[in-house]
Amino acid sequence: MNVSTKGTAENTYDAIVVGSGISGGWAAKELTEKGLRTLVLERGRDVKHGDYPTAMMEKWEFEGRDTISQKSRERQAKQSRTGYTTRESTAHWFVDDIDNPYSENKPFDWCRGYHVGGRSLMWGRQSYRLGDLDFEANAKDGFGVDWPIRYAEIKPWYDHAERFAGISGQNEGLPQLPDGEFLPPFEMNCLEKHVQARIEQSFGGRKLIHARVANLSQAHLGRGSCQYRDRCSRGCPYGAYFSSNSSTLPAAYATGRLTLRPFSIVSEILYDADRGKARGVRILDAETGEAREYFAKVIFLCASAIASTSILLNSKSDRFPTGMGNDSGELGHNLMDHHFKVGASGRSDGFEDRYYKGRRPTSIYIPRFRNLGDGRSDRQDYVRGFGYQGGASRTNWTRGVAELARFGQDLKADLFAPGGWRMGIGSWGEHLPYHDNRIYLNHDQTDKWGLPTVTFDCEFKENEHLMRKDMQASAIEMLEASGLQDVTGFDDPTSAPGLCIHEMGTARMGRDPRTSVLNGHNQVHAVPNVFVTDGAFMTSSACVNPSLTYMAFTARAADHAVNELNHHNL
Repeated sequence: MNVSTKGTAENTYDAIVVGSGISGGWAAKELTEKGLRTLVLERGRDVKHGDYPTAMMEKWEFEGRDTISQKSRERQAKQSRTGYTTRESTAHWFVDDIDNPYSENKPFDWCRGYHVGGRSLMWGRQSYRLGDLDFEANAKDGFGVDWPIRYAEIKPWYDHAERFAGISGQNEGLPQLPDGEFLPPFEMNCLEKHVQARIEQSFGGRKLIHARVANLSQAHLGRGSCQYRDRCSRGCPYGAYFSSNSSTLPAAYATGRLTLRPFSIVSEILYDADRGKARGVRILDAETGEAREYFAKVIFLCASAIASTSILLNSKSDRFPTGMGNDSGELGHNLMDHHFKVGASGRSDGFEDRYYKGRRPTSIYIPRFRNLGDGRSDRQDYVRGFGYQGGASRTNWTRGVAELARFGQDLKADLFAPGGWRMGIGSWGEHLPYHDNRIYLNHDQTDKWGLPTVTFDCEFKENEHLMRKDMQASAIEMLEASGLQDVTGFDDPTSAPGLCIHEMGTARMGRDPRTSVLNGHNQVHAVPNVFVTDGAFMTSSACVNPSLTYMAFTARAADHAVNELNHHNL
């Protein structure tokens, strides 16, 4: 392989950030604002804020009426089986499986977006904090290893992340779901408020609350408020939800210290054995195939949990024969996701004179109420817990599909009139950190650029399956207690890890270098100038959406990195 070393000085920065998604954007913002000349390397194409080609298109403007072609489906076979790429309006955000293959010993749905902004343009925007219930769980029940920090240490950084990102929600005073710095919440509709009151009346330890979401209920830091279009997944030209493109990268550019290089596939981190530190990274140009090297005092891996760990596994040397930082043998292990697609729904005969305006970007949340350590909520059949997301609405014209034998004014009038109210809630459950749930590199199957691909060996186990029974039963119980009719539960047994797109672990934090990859500041134990701040660092998964936690830990790690540089410790 020919490596270009021309212009080493030109290729040297204070910091290198690998990836431009939620974590990478935050690393770029924090490092540049603290004075570091920072290079962001993104393996995919450039996307500037507003460069969202389908954001303003209507369904009839797509060749396939917003349904992808068979040819596209064949090139995105694994992405398509998740259901996330079935629409023309969003399929372009997801990778081509032919160019970017992966293997599975057990089913795993790995959803990826290779472009500037990454999955910050595609995420569901639910934003919750982990609390001490989560940070202490491993130590208390013996699964995994103990987190090296507690909530008090990360709380100021949650505050910092929320103030900048703009999170709409409401403080509730629940110890299992810490409060935050919120913009006003999006209002619940009448049936949701009714169910909220009935749940609190019927179940002493349960609450239905406003979802906490990274959509702006009002203008914030130069970004416009939500327009209630329900097209978030296409990219928002108003900047009404948090993304790297609308928020952190513009802040980094404003410092004059950011250089962003798209089409740059980082293949490995370069190790300096004499100094015991990383000296830079090697990339492949995705368009030309040319190999280049870039150098920096500090490196932030923010490529996503699987990609960052793959880079570490591929960074071999005499010092690290099985991958950089893998002294513990835990690199690639303890893979987690959340398990979902289980819950219940029902209909309501009331509120026929009530409706709602617009399409909210979110709805309601029911926080965890199991295994809180209070005796009343504790179960004997499984550990940890789950929460619910969902909402209520009135049925639309599709209810008349079965009546297509009718025609004329009567049919039109019936379908223009809103249908009955329905409400559904689906649960997100915690996935325990099992050592044998893992990824490893497959050198026999390479990608378009000749790099080894990833193989997944991961599954949900007995604890998750036992939890799912309670997740469905509790959903039915709450909706029935709220007076809904025809309540039915659902549970998709084919749902595989990865589908929730919350992959975590594989380079976990810990107190002991013998059992973990990173320390409490997200530094690789044995290579202290390499930081990993995407989902790879997670020591347990909790049951809440994790992206806000990535933001907070990234900001905290960047602050620590700059302090260490200023004290000449890196």
